[in-house]
Amino acid sequence: MVALKWLLMIVGAGLFGSAGALVAYDVYLSEQLRRLLSRNKTDESGAEVGTLARRPFRPVRWRLALQLTTAGALLLLITESFAVVPDGAAGVRVSEFWGARPGTLYPGVHLITPLVDSIAIYDTREQVYSTVAAENPKQKGDLLTVQAREGLNIGLAVSVRYRLDPKRLDSIHRNLPQPVGEQVVAPVVSTIYRQLAPNYITREIFATKREELRTTAADAITARLASDGIIVREVLLRDLQLPEEYAKGLEGLLLKEQENERLGTEQEIKGKQVKIAELEAEAQKARDVKQAEAQAQVRVLQAKAEADAMQYTLPLKQKQIEQTKLEAQARKESTLQNAEAAAQAKIIDSKAEVERQKNLSDAEANRIRVTAAADAERMKYEASVLKSNPMLIQKIIAERLSDKLQIMMVPIDGRNFFANDVMRSAFSGVTSADNLDDPPAPAAATAQRKQPRRP
Repeated sequence: MVALKWLLMIVGAGLFGSAGALVAYDVYLSEQLRRLLSRNKTDESGAEVGTLARRPFRPVRWRLALQLTTAGALLLLITESFAVVPDGAAGVRVSEFWGARPGTLYPGVHLITPLVDSIAIYDTREQVYSTVAAENPKQKGDLLTVQAREGLNIGLAVSVRYRLDPKRLDSIHRNLPQPVGEQVVAPVVSTIYRQLAPNYITREIFATKREELRTTAADAITARLASDGIIVREVLLRDLQLPEEYAKGLEGLLLKEQENERLGTEQEIKGKQVKIAELEAEAQKARDVKQAEAQAQVRVLQAKAEADAMQYTLPLKQKQIEQTKLEAQARKESTLQNAEAAAQAKIIDSKAEVERQKNLSDAEANRIRVTAAADAERMKYEASVLKSNPMLIQKIIAERLSDKLQIMMVPIDGRNFFANDVMRSAFSGVTSADNLDDPPAPAAATAQRKQPRRP
């Protein structure tokens, strides 16, 4: 339909142009002919002038031009009677006599009265109005600053998603200035935020009540713009810009508050742990009490059961006691007999031990006597050997010193030999040994003195 409209407009414009060109062409030809005639009248040849004077002028084709103009006007009127509303938009019929007509023209082709009605097109898609929190050449948008309760300026970056209500486009066209985003939405958003910001302190806007401020402002903006036929989809508070000095101080304060909250949370956790421990102790106490009561009841029941059982087991216990007495008497008799047997065995063992000690003493005395006699005989034999061969002393000394001395040098005359004194004592000992006539007697006496006492 749009292509047909443009085609009709082109054809109508062509007809208008053709009519004008036709009239201009005819006028041009007439003017040229008139010039030729006026030029020939001044010529000296009268015959030629008479011939040209008898040629008629060509008339202008006004009727054909009028027909072409009428056809072009009709085509243009036909094109003006069709209005096309594109997608994502809506239109309002505006009359030259009555102004905006009620009703909305939705996307499509609509018939209107040519030269009387026109269509005002409005974009009904969602639009976004945005502000910036601080001046930044890279960001587009109006700068929005508000004052908190303390009087500090805070920059707000706000985005409002809105669209025009298609059902109220006639009212919007009649009452609202254009463009709607700059002339209506922007003042409403800035005014409402500036009205609500003084109700909060800077710290609340920045931290705790930021969402509350956004929600309250969104409700107020939605209600205010809804009365003008503007539907608000969403209000976003993208960013906050605090004064630099205040931001630094607030950051330090927030860090301290976070530390305080952390300590408070830890204290609450400790308190809950203490409470849990108390509850667990009380629960354990209750369990212990219940368990003690249950054990007491069990003992009572056991005592009752034992009392009931005693009625039946008492005769059996008496028989068991009598049997125990008899068994004790038997064990007593058996113990006495065992004790007597053990005493007799000990007496026999004592006698045997005395006899054994006596035999051992006799054997030891006999061994001592024999040993003493053997020693006396050996000494007597050694004395006789040394007497007959005194040089054996040097041999004995050499054998005793053989593990410590390897070479022994003895002087020839033997004056300075260290064994001279030993040899002289040995020779004198041999002489005294001849006088020993009865050596076994002392040995026997010594053996008698060393004989142990008998028990």
